[in-house]
Amino acid sequence: MSFNYKTTVTRRAFVASSLAGVMSATLPFPRMAEAATRKFSLRAAPGSTRLVPEPHPDTAAWCYNGKVPGPEIRIRQGDRLQVEVMNDLAEETTVHWHGIRLPNAMDGVPHLTQGPIAPGDKFVYEFDAVDAGTFWYHPHQRSFEQVGRGLYGPLIVEEANPPRVDRDVTWVLDDWRLAEDASISDDFGNAHDLSHAGRLGNTVTINGHVPETLEVASGERIRLRLINAANARIFALDFGDHTPRIIALDRQPVTPHEPRDGVVVLGPAMRVDVILDCTGKPGAQAQLVDRAYRGNDFRVLDFTYAETALREATPDWPIALPTNPIPEPNLRSAQRHEVTFTGGMMGGGMMGMMHDGRGIWFVNGKAAEGHVLDPFLTLERGASHILEMTNATAFDHPIHLHGHSFRVISRNGTPTQHREWQDTVLMAPRERVEIAFVADNPGDWMFHCHILEHQAAGMMGVIRVA
Repeated sequence: MSFNYKTTVTRRAFVASSLAGVMSATLPFPRMAEAATRKFSLRAAPGSTRLVPEPHPDTAAWCYNGKVPGPEIRIRQGDRLQVEVMNDLAEETTVHWHGIRLPNAMDGVPHLTQGPIAPGDKFVYEFDAVDAGTFWYHPHQRSFEQVGRGLYGPLIVEEANPPRVDRDVTWVLDDWRLAEDASISDDFGNAHDLSHAGRLGNTVTINGHVPETLEVASGERIRLRLINAANARIFALDFGDHTPRIIALDRQPVTPHEPRDGVVVLGPAMRVDVILDCTGKPGAQAQLVDRAYRGNDFRVLDFTYAETALREATPDWPIALPTNPIPEPNLRSAQRHEVTFTGGMMGGGMMGMMHDGRGIWFVNGKAAEGHVLDPFLTLERGASHILEMTNATAFDHPIHLHGHSFRVISRNGTPTQHREWQDTVLMAPRERVEIAFVADNPGDWMFHCHILEHQAAGMMGVIRVA
């Protein structure tokens, strides 16, 4: 794949008036003293954007505040965030704050945590930013199309004492299926995408457009925040002669380390923060290449070095991030639960396919039909839990849990090297993964594959913390 554009190409709803009481009653994290309230507004509406360069025309898309991606919301850890969302679409929507540990009523799941926002209506989300890190926001209503048409944006919560860098750069990566006239293909939710690897496109963008270069300087240090907003595409970014060091996964700090084989892997919805030291000589060029799909490597962009160095050598500043206030699970006393993902093409799911495209993917033998679901697991509040998850399918699945962070403690029986905190874990076909966490955030929480076509076709369930 070339990076240049190719022409081949409610049952438990909460009402707004009760939110303040619900939040004060359920928030498990203490409010920080003298926290500032930061107010923002988002308007979801049809618009247009330039995804691909001229002579191709602008692309009709769905936008937040007229932009794709939506505006970057940047606050400090401990701030209170208040966002008024206006729906100017012709259909219902919500906003989910991906990766944020927040009160259940603010999670943005239609018919589960709130009634969907009707056309012409608005909803106010309000919560404390208890964790620092890289997050993003997107609809949870018909997300396979609403996200696929451009409704998403970054949310950055800054540390009180972040590591020193020359630049803090956010990259929102996306994958579009475009026609020859640069319009978005209307074939959302087709049977092939639902039953196979999801909606894979033909045009990759960073921050809403196809870039050619990133200008850097010798000796420069960059904090690069990577967000995968694609419906289904996995990215495996090879930085070549540069040696990125991972400092956070899904917004949570991790022991700084180089990625395996020098490649940074992000499944859909995942985030990775890396420290990138620019070690090339003045005037040099270097490529960033994606290697996620065998036989289809493509150039993402070129790093182009300025003719004058910023400094003679890259700095030796500390890069480790401060920890977030997450309770550590007790693995010895943890309650264990089995979760098995089945279905899909080559997995028997098509045999039970319903006329509307659901019934293809299953969590513990059940395919979800929308967000109105009875919990398939009820977890004791305040206790430690281990989910023993098996991907018994022929496809990758990025599995996301709302409202919590979890330790990834083993893969196929082998302990993980860094015991990383995540909220979305990418599971390979036939892989078995153990995750552990303290169920300290009460409510009914979505648990699903973040390949959005898989979620729409049944790979979604509810975990209750009570």
